[in-house]
Amino acid sequence: MHPRRSAQDILLCDLCKTAPLQSHCKLCHINLCVICVGKHLSDSSKDHNVVPFIKHIKSTPNYPKCQKHAEKHCEMFCEKCDIPVCSTCISSDKHRGHKISDVLEKLGSKTESLQKDLEELESRIYPRYEEMASDVQTEKAELETKYGKMTTAADQQGEILHREITAIVNKRKSDIAEMKNKHLAALNKNTDEITNRITELRQIIQDLKKILDSNDVSLTSSYKSRNSEFRTLPPKVRVTLPSFSAQKINKDQLNEMFGSLSPLSINTEHGDTMKSAEAVSSPPVKPLLDEPRLTATIDTGYRPYSVSCLSEDQVWTCWDSKTMKLLNLRGKLLTSIKTKSGKWPQDIAVTRDGDLVYTDTNNNTVNLIKNKQIQTVITLQGWVPLNVCCTASNHLLVTMISDDGKQSKVVRYSGSTEKQSIQFDDQGRPLYSSGGNKYLSENKNLDICVADNKARAVVVVNQSGKLRFRYTGHPSNTKQSFYPFGITTDSQSHILTADYDNNRIHILDQDGQFLRYIHCDLLWPWGLCVDIRDNLFVANGDNKVKKIQYL
Repeated sequence: MHPRRSAQDILLCDLCKTAPLQSHCKLCHINLCVICVGKHLSDSSKDHNVVPFIKHIKSTPNYPKCQKHAEKHCEMFCEKCDIPVCSTCISSDKHRGHKISDVLEKLGSKTESLQKDLEELESRIYPRYEEMASDVQTEKAELETKYGKMTTAADQQGEILHREITAIVNKRKSDIAEMKNKHLAALNKNTDEITNRITELRQIIQDLKKILDSNDVSLTSSYKSRNSEFRTLPPKVRVTLPSFSAQKINKDQLNEMFGSLSPLSINTEHGDTMKSAEAVSSPPVKPLLDEPRLTATIDTGYRPYSVSCLSEDQVWTCWDSKTMKLLNLRGKLLTSIKTKSGKWPQDIAVTRDGDLVYTDTNNNTVNLIKNKQIQTVITLQGWVPLNVCCTASNHLLVTMISDDGKQSKVVRYSGSTEKQSIQFDDQGRPLYSSGGNKYLSENKNLDICVADNKARAVVVVNQSGKLRFRYTGHPSNTKQSFYPFGITTDSQSHILTADYDNNRIHILDQDGQFLRYIHCDLLWPWGLCVDIRDNLFVANGDNKVKKIQYL
């Protein structure tokens, strides 16, 4: 008996459905009675292979039982329906015209596929998951330490700020006490003068009474009147009481002075792509002004080509000189620093900590200035650094060109460590031209925006370096050639780039759609930057830096 059949089963012929079966056709996979065998073999179009049913059972594997026909086992496989089928299923209309294969062959290929799946799961996929789980656990274990350091740093900064405030308060209190003592001393001196006069007056009055009571001619004739002297009262000291004028505390300035905290950026990797969602609240929406307005003009006395904001009223500038200068809005020089090489810097940028970074093409270095001390953080071999910007994660992005001038790329650094190199698109073509300036800026959405002036385009890639778009000027303007130099971004993810030849700024949205121009009597605009309030600073060709409000 077939191992899946009981002794009570009555096995009938698949053709007539009435007589007990005795044979099986291996070609057609049907069971036959004695009478139907002859009819079946009469079909000479096929090379039938009819064997006794008992012999077929002995060689039959453990076929799955048919879900629709309980007395049948599935010896075939319907490729279209992707299910095992029995001989009765095959003869039904449902599977007519479908490709049918041997279930054992299908089982073999499936088993091979399962074996490959198992091998991949065990040798490649599962170890990666374990590694990722281990990395996450390690990162979780380090959270307390890392966030603890930040909390400690905030506490230390708070203590410093408290000490400074306490010192200021104590100085004011000391000044008040000193003024009070001077005031009291002046009043005491005035009191002494008046008291002395009163004592004299009392003596004179007493003497006059004695003379009048004595009727002594000698005393009366010798008396000299001093009334005229005392008619003039002694000077009265008038002191204007000092006042304390408390200034309204600017919370924004206080917050900025205390120190900034870079946003938490949570990145989810999907294969080779990165999707980012910043775990911070969205900035308030600031619409564009109908007419941008000039709010300040800084007369530098030289032709600035790069600017970087330290605050709302202080900007670093550089030009064709070895000296970088920090100016306020009135053009007053606050501080100046000379490059380490004694040559002029290529570009400058301010870090999130308020330190200055500059690139030096003379010795192929990127340098950090902290507390007026210059530290070389990156030295390139075979490449020349051009422009630089600081990112939200306090990384440095540097555009550079090869020594032979044939290649350009953008490289991300954490300190001195290279983290990412961006040079080609998905088809292996260069993203950037092989020469010219390449100012760059990281947008709020972490896109990297490069003003490639030789290519006459703004090239924007996402965080992982995949090309998003190229902007080559306003589509309707075909007469004036677009020539971008400086570039910056703001809190609204706008991209602003200086159109040097056409004396204007282009404002784009984060997807490269043109929004409007800024003119404001610009002349050959070069470097750009925005401060924390989205004021735009433009290095202008008339030896000035212009501050413009456009939001």
